[in-house]
Amino acid sequence: MIASVSHIIEEINRKLAAHDFGEQPSELYEPIRYILSLGGKRLRPLLTILAYQLYEEEDQFEQVVEPALAVEVFHNFTLMHDDIMDEAPLRRGKATVHKKWNANIAILSGDVMLVRAYDLLLGVSPDRLPVVIRAFNQCAAEVCEGQQWDMNYERRDQVSEDEYLEMIRLKTAVLLGFSLKMGGILAGASDKDCQCLYDFGVHIGISFQLKDDLLDVYADQAKFGKQVGGDIIANKKTFLLIKALENASPKQRVELEEWLSRVTFDKEEKVEAVKKLYNDLDIPGLTRQKMDAYFERGLQHLQQINVADGKKETLYAFAQWLMAREK
Repeated sequence: MIASVSHIIEEINRKLAAHDFGEQPSELYEPIRYILSLGGKRLRPLLTILAYQLYEEEDQFEQVVEPALAVEVFHNFTLMHDDIMDEAPLRRGKATVHKKWNANIAILSGDVMLVRAYDLLLGVSPDRLPVVIRAFNQCAAEVCEGQQWDMNYERRDQVSEDEYLEMIRLKTAVLLGFSLKMGGILAGASDKDCQCLYDFGVHIGISFQLKDDLLDVYADQAKFGKQVGGDIIANKKTFLLIKALENASPKQRVELEEWLSRVTFDKEEKVEAVKKLYNDLDIPGLTRQKMDAYFERGLQHLQQINVADGKKETLYAFAQWLMAREK
């Protein structure tokens, strides 16, 4: 990873660990410290700071760390509540909050995280705070819309490619877009540049999620950190499954639908059988094409930002690193 990026992530982690979210009752606040201690890429606060640095000196970001942390706290709040809805037992290899404590505690601790996210935004200068809050509120509502669509799709037999891409735009990508846009707002960037930053984030966010779909099936288990093939086992309607159902021959579709309908099965056998169908249909290639198309569109928005090209190098290099990741 880029040296300056590593330094920023270290500072983000240090500030998160030191932040006073509250103490008593411990059942309310300990889950917050717990979920934040589980790690993660810290992608969203990092993007806020990198966007801010497009307009400021590289080592001048201390004043935007707290607003950047707000995005990370909000993101983890959504994870805490999503895990309850998904009945997920693990988060980053550790017990989820509702499993370690219980669902009621996870709901309430998540609620406090949302409140604390707004607290962290209060350091924004008064002239820019209303703009930030409005953008944050729109983003937060859209993330919830994306989660609801995702749950709706679990009950449907068919989901179109366009529906899926819109769902991941809302659930995942808009928060990356907001993170970058907020960095621009805090630096006093023009409305045009802030929109370009947002569009850059949304497009690489969609590409980022498509890469996650691909990694879930094709990652190296030793590097991935969670069960490879989990989406196949759960019949999750990812881009890969949608395209496979769309492109399958009648014989292939019968085989695929048979695996989707089975209630009892050997997990490894199912993953290998569906993976073979994906390979026969070149689903990995189709996914990479779509992923690359969104990534390139994102880079076009980055290029349109009105700062010297040299200032964009770290953000560009980080985006490239993100898409080359293996976990």
